[in-house]
Amino acid sequence: MKRWQADLTLAWVALIWGSTFVVVKNALDDVGPLTFVGWRFWLAAVFLTLLFFKRMHHLSRDEILAGGLIGVWLSLGYIFQTVGLQTTTSAKAGFITGLSVVIVPVLATLLLRRPPGRGAVGGVAVAVVGLGLLSLNKDLSIQSGDLWVMGCAVAFALHIVTVSIFSPHHDPIRLAVVQIATVGVLATAAAFVFETPALDLPGSTWGAIAFTGVTATALAFGLQVYVQRFTTPTHTVMLFSLEPVFAALFGWWLANEVLGAKELVGCGLILAGMLIAELSSSDETEADQPGERLDHWPAGIEGQAEKC
Repeated sequence: MKRWQADLTLAWVALIWGSTFVVVKNALDDVGPLTFVGWRFWLAAVFLTLLFFKRMHHLSRDEILAGGLIGVWLSLGYIFQTVGLQTTTSAKAGFITGLSVVIVPVLATLLLRRPPGRGAVGGVAVAVVGLGLLSLNKDLSIQSGDLWVMGCAVAFALHIVTVSIFSPHHDPIRLAVVQIATVGVLATAAAFVFETPALDLPGSTWGAIAFTGVTATALAFGLQVYVQRFTTPTHTVMLFSLEPVFAALFGWWLANEVLGAKELVGCGLILAGMLIAELSSSDETEADQPGERLDHWPAGIEGQAEKC
């Protein structure tokens, strides 16, 4: 595969992930957020298990434990994000979720004692200003949906940090399948406690579950793992940073969501902060060569599974 083909595929993956925000928001009119997440990730786990059936034969106890721990953070991220989408816009949710990229250096400093570089610090500062412009009202209050999605960004950042700890020691495919299955288990358990899970959902809702579970999670993940080896980390970061932009475009196109001038400036600053933090990280830690940093895939799977 040529680099331009890999880049085009990753751009398509970012587009798919960006579209999920408005798809999920619309589906929540007919299903509870916990039930939606549970069905979505059960479907994704089954599909990925079938897709990588031979690899799953060698699943070890350590991979189950590591994937389960990582899956806890992934569960919280998707649950918080889906709950937040009930009361915020797709565009705002997309950009706030992207903050997980700039939160990672802060968590790495606190938890792993890895001091961030100057680029990461600058990216965090720019993104925080952008977050204030995007989310704060004139009276400095914040919508509850934005707070839920901020919690999602922190959970996704913790997910990325824990992946960086465990992924060098385990098969990335098996680790991914276990964490995705963990989300299905935890979300379904929470749905039985806080909601009333049902099978008699509208066809459009099942379509949204199928799209997000199969296309945006399983297939997008499989494509990313395959093609990322043929391009560079810098290209990957640039392309995945388009996800919140696509989220805003789909929100405008499909849900008539419009951001004001202040919010648009905030979105631009968050996007700039994401790029500064990630590109400086790529430059400081490795040469810009195809096939490296494959252990970093969850950063993109709505994340960063970026975002899947």
